[in-house]
Amino acid sequence: MLMNSKDSGLVDLHGRSINYLRLSVTDRCNLRCMYCQIREDFSFIPHSDILTYEECLELIRLSQHIGVSKVRLTGGEPFVRKDFEGFLGRILSAWPDLDLRVTTNGTLITDKIERLKDMGLKSLNISLDTLQRSKYAEITGKDLFPQVQAALDKALEHGLSIKLNVVAMRGVNDDELADFIDYATGHPVDVRFIECMPVGESLHVSRQSFWSADDILRQAQELNDLEPVLDRHLTGGPARMFNLAGGKGRIGVISPLSHHFCSQCNRLRITSDGRLRPCLFSEREYRLKPLLRSTRLGEKHILRVLRQAGQKKPLGHTLLQDRCRDEAEVKEYRRMSSLGG
Repeated sequence: MLMNSKDSGLVDLHGRSINYLRLSVTDRCNLRCMYCQIREDFSFIPHSDILTYEECLELIRLSQHIGVSKVRLTGGEPFVRKDFEGFLGRILSAWPDLDLRVTTNGTLITDKIERLKDMGLKSLNISLDTLQRSKYAEITGKDLFPQVQAALDKALEHGLSIKLNVVAMRGVNDDELADFIDYATGHPVDVRFIECMPVGESLHVSRQSFWSADDILRQAQELNDLEPVLDRHLTGGPARMFNLAGGKGRIGVISPLSHHFCSQCNRLRITSDGRLRPCLFSEREYRLKPLLRSTRLGEKHILRVLRQAGQKKPLGHTLLQDRCRDEAEVKEYRRMSSLGG
């Protein structure tokens, strides 16, 4: 068994401290967003190949022994998985000091907000690419904007910290910048515009609809006085955040293409079928599920893989440049929903 004390932390070959784990609990989703599930013939990962909740708990426990202090649960859509609330409760009960976040599309949680708050969840990341109902249906394939709006209102009412993740797409939602700024001005939320990344089947969407962070900030500055948030501990990750004059909330940009943040990346990703990806833009994966299900290999082997993968974590921007030069290879990449966003 492992000692109770944790390792001093994991530092990779580029000097980055790895302390953040993104763990996907499912590749299934109730939406069909234009930049995620594009192909008609895609298939979900068989249920038997998905990590069990017990295996997820084991990975969360072991990750803390290499210095992980922040865990983000993702999908697909996490709340489509049966008893996800119960799983959340087990994490919060076992590790009350863990910085636990959940990324959701918000369509299934309105009646769950109060319970999530009571069990100790403090924050939600809600993916929302438009504030217009008709456009929401076009982007996601479902007319569920009222459900998201109700969930957002209730989450704010119950004091949850909310980040809105907006995939920035020229010709799709670039005409709504003023509306999002108005929303952040009137509500205590972080609205974060994310450059559309060429991952999975979204490469051609990214090329056709790329709306750069620089353009977003230039246009935003014409709509409101932006005050940069310089303390990285107050930005909550790779986003460049800005206070709004007279605003309750903030806006920000995440720019993996135009201004990469690879030198500051502190995360590892584990897919719902138990594959560890040190970098979103790398095809290199480490198979953890066989180790978790082995009767011969134990936690020491899993920890060894976590450490080795973390230490060899690549600089993603060089991989991204290669990928963008070769669009023909896009069919070989996993879709975003299977990678955990």
